[in-house]
Amino acid sequence: MHWRSFEVERTGVFDRIIQTIGSAIEVQDNNDKLAYWLSNSSTLLLLLQRTLKTTGAAGLTPQRRRSTAASFGRVFSGIRASPQSAARPFLGSRLIGGLGDLRQVEAKYPALLFKQQLTAFLEKIYGMIRDNLKKEISPLLGLCIQAPRTSRASLIKGSRSQANALAQQTLIAHWQSIVKILTNYLNVLKANYVPSFLISKVFTQIFSFINVQLFNSLLLRRECCSFSNGEYVKAGLAELEQWCIYATEEVGTGDFFPW
Repeated sequence: MHWRSFEVERTGVFDRIIQTIGSAIEVQDNNDKLAYWLSNSSTLLLLLQRTLKTTGAAGLTPQRRRSTAASFGRVFSGIRASPQSAARPFLGSRLIGGLGDLRQVEAKYPALLFKQQLTAFLEKIYGMIRDNLKKEISPLLGLCIQAPRTSRASLIKGSRSQANALAQQTLIAHWQSIVKILTNYLNVLKANYVPSFLISKVFTQIFSFINVQLFNSLLLRRECCSFSNGEYVKAGLAELEQWCIYATEEVGTGDFFPW
C-alpha cells in the first residue's frame, strides 16, 4: 500500500511473491512447510479481501479464474458477511491487528490477478495437506473393520474371552494409530498458526472421508457385518470420538466433526 502497488497498471512485486510461494511448496510431502504457507497465504488473502475495491477494474478479471476460486471464495465471503462469528478465531491473532483501520484502495488488474493467483495457491496447498492426511490413514482404515480371526488352536490354549480381548486390543491399536496421525497434523497446523476455520474444514472433510471409506468397505465385505464385529468397530469409533472432543477444545471452535 505504501508503494501504491495495488493502484498501478504494472508491477513486479506480485509476480515475485507468487514465484516464491510456488517454489516453496514444490515438496508436496513436507506438511510443516505446507502449513506455513497455508497460514501466510490465507492471512494475506483475507487482508486483500478487506483492502481492495473491485469496482470498475473488476471487469478485467479473467473468466477462467472465477470458477477456480469459487470454493474458497465462499469461505472468505462468509468472513466478510459475518466478521463477528466465522472470522473471530482468525482475527483474534495479534499478528493481524487494526484491521478496522485499513483503508480500501481501487485495485488495478495486476492486483486483482494476484488475488486470484493467491486464492488458487491457497486451494492447492489446502488440498495437498488434506490429501497427505488421507494417504496416511487410508491403509489403516482397511484394518479397522474386521476383527482378526482367531485360530482353533489358540482357542484350545486360551478361553474365547481372552481371544476376543486380544482381537479387541489389535483393532484398537489400528484406531489409535489413526488418532496419532490426526494429532500430528493438528499440532503442525496449530504450530504454524493456520486459521481455526481452515483447520475445521480440513478435519471435517477427513472425517467425511473416513465415514465413506468405512461404510463402503462394510458393504463390500459381508462377513464384516456381524454383531461381534460391529462391537469392535464401535469401540474404535469411540476412540475417534474422544479425539474429536480433545481437538475441538484445542482449536477453540464449535463441534465441527460429523459424530
